[in-house]
Formats: sequence, structure tokens, C-alpha cells
Amino acid sequence: MRRRPTTYYPSVDSSSTSAAEHAAAVSGTLAPRVAELSRDIYDLIVREIPQLRSDRRVLALLEASVDENVATMLHVLRHGIDLGNVRAPAAAEEYARRLAQRGVPIAALLRAYRIGSTRFQDWCLQELGRQTGDASIISRAGLLIAGVTAAYIDKVSEEVVSAYELEKENWLRNLSVARAARVRALLRNEQVDVDSAEAILGYRLRQHHLGVVAWTTGTAAGGDALGLLEQATLQVAGEAGCDGRPIFVPQDESSAWAWLPLGARADVDLGATDAGAQGGKDEIRFAFGAPAPGVPGFRRTHQQALSAHAVALAAGPSGQLATSFTEVAPLALMSGSIPLLQAWVVETLGALAEDDDHHARLRATLGAFLQENRSYKATAERLTLHKNTVQYRVRKAEEALGRPLGPDRLHVELALLASQWLGAAVLRPAGQPRAQ
Repeated sequence: MRRRPTTYYPSVDSSSTSAAEHAAAVSGTLAPRVAELSRDIYDLIVREIPQLRSDRRVLALLEASVDENVATMLHVLRHGIDLGNVRAPAAAEEYARRLAQRGVPIAALLRAYRIGSTRFQDWCLQELGRQTGDASIISRAGLLIAGVTAAYIDKVSEEVVSAYELEKENWLRNLSVARAARVRALLRNEQVDVDSAEAILGYRLRQHHLGVVAWTTGTAAGGDALGLLEQATLQVAGEAGCDGRPIFVPQDESSAWAWLPLGARADVDLGATDAGAQGGKDEIRFAFGAPAPGVPGFRRTHQQALSAHAVALAAGPSGQLATSFTEVAPLALMSGSIPLLQAWVVETLGALAEDDDHHARLRATLGAFLQENRSYKATAERLTLHKNTVQYRVRKAEEALGRPLGPDRLHVELALLASQWLGAAVLRPAGQPRAQ
């Protein structure tokens, strides 16, 4: 005999055949809309809980966790699955581990489950009301849905809390807590004793710093990926001519923050570094701030590196291996909404925004032409092309723009910069007709 689903309302006979059938009917109707339902819950969680607004990869894990939880709850309701046979989805446990690694309070994770379950029940009850106007059926089926949902959340939240706590213990045991805490205190602009901080960090704060975000696009787990990141960061520091050892602070199992010690130097040649370090099938990428001095500079160059990192993540797989804030500063300030930026780039560049090799050559030539103050000769020398080729490409680029270069030159330059660094994320797919 199938075991009766757990309910928090034992005084109500919500386990009747009629209640179960209506709950199953609601689940069956919502199943084709699982993507819409999951997106609604995800958007609500991100909007209501600021601590969960992390970088794009961690948000992707949250989205996967919501998707799997919603799908599982719908299956339980539709097929009467015994909750004793249900486990927390893999994405939910992994998301809990990532939050533990980043020091996000467990209260934020549990609140996400409370918010998500409430919204899930709202959808179910609205659908139940559409299917029947019988108050008795709505009461019994509604209580059944609420009871099963509450029991599911209770069971799953225990499992994700266990995963969170275990990961937190492991992470704190392997991480230099005092060192990481001192870095975060500096970033929060707290009052710190500089001499004490330098002793704990093993790093001089009274010098120029270069902020770095390093991450891997592969799938190596935990220490393997972090080891690759640290080794690659040390290589970059050596090629950049750093005298001392950089600070390296893991953020999770596949990303880290770092600061390169530049001493009295206010600049560094990043072009000489092998930033595209490879580790097996794991591609390592870097985002750099601009060199800056002292404790204020320690914070500023880090903030710039985070902005460059956001641009690199927005570019996706088509992005470059190394992204420097000095090269993408306008984009870092513009790219709060990639869809809006894409619409603006396509509007500004016209046909020149098409994502194919032909228009890519025209964009590159036009960008160099503008940077060389519209000198055909200088552009030809820079690109190692014949002057006539440059003239031809510039003319074709203007034809694709649909207008000659004029007062909106700055807009065109910014749009070309966006297309250079963000690629397919802001270009129009080849062959796609232009919106009228």
C-alpha cells in the first residue's frame, strides 16, 4: 500500500482519492509550463534576497536548482511519489556548497526555499481554482498540495543544510581564514592596522597593486582547479616582472581573486604575459584592473578587475582569454544590461553588426582607422595592408553603417569596442533579418 504523504494539517482529510486526483491534475497542467514557473520563482528569489546575487555562474546553479526542485515537486504531486524515496536535486546540493564556499549565510539559502515554496503553492492554487469551483475540493486538494510541498521542502532543506555545513567545515579547514578575512576587511574599507595586515598577508600594502580575477572555464574540481589557477597567476606575476609573491584568495572551487605586487611601478605590460594558460581541458582566463597605489589602490584595482570580469563573463565562450579594465572601461560602465547593449550596438552599427567573418574584417579595419585619426596610411601600416585595401574596407564599412562617419563617431567607436570584446553577445546572428 502506498504510504500517505506527510501533511502539516492532520485534522483535515486531504488524502482522499478526490484530493489526490485534483492535485495530480493541477501538476499535470503545470508540467508543460515548468520553465515559466521555474523562471518566475528564480526571479523572485534573486529580487528578494540580495545575498544570492552572485556572479553569473553561481546564479546559473541557482537557476538549475530551482528548475530541478520544481520539476521534482510536480512529479511527486502528479504520481503520488513517496517522499521517503526523494532526495535533494544534485544542483541544489551543489548550489548550497558554492554558497558555503563564498560565506553566504545559511539563512539566505533557507529563505530562498521558503519564498520558492510559497510561490510554487500560489501557482498550484491558482490552477486549482481554474479547474474547479467546488470549495470542498479546493480545500482538500489545496491542503494536500500545501502539505506535500511543506514536507518536501522540509526534507530537501535538511539535506542542503547538511551539504552546506559539511562544505563550510571543509572550506574553512583548507582556507587561510585570517588571511582571507583581512583581505575582505581591506575591501570593506574597515580600519585596519597596515603593519599587522602586511604581516598576516605576507604582502606589502604600501606599493602599487594590480587587481586580478582568475577563473577556469573547465570542470576540474576543488583543489585541482585552484592549483591550476594559482600556478597560472604566479606565471603571470613572473612575466609581469613582479618582485614579490602575489596575494591569491580562492572564491570558490573554480575562481579566485589576486593582487600582483608592482612596487613603485605605476604601469605593467600585460601584453607580454601568457594569460591564456591551459590546464588540460581547463581554459584559464584573467580579468585585470589598472595599477593603483596604497590601500585605496588595493580596493580600486580590485573593483576594476571585477568590472572587467563582468564584461568577460558577458562575452561568454567567444570572449578573450585576458580582459583588462583599461581596454574595456566604457563597456564595464555600460554593460549592466547585455540585451539593451546588444540592441544599441545593432542600432548603431546597422548591417555592420552582422556576426560573420566579412563584417568582422570591416569592423576591425574601421576601428583601427578611427583609432589612427582616420589616416589610411597609418591604418595600413598598423594592419599590414595595402592603403587601397584599407580605403576599400572603410568605404564598405560606411555602406554597411548606412551613413558616412559624422557627429556620432564616438557612438560608432564604442559600438565597435563592444563588438570586439563581447562578440556574439552583442552582434546580430549571421543571416538574421534586421528588425524594422
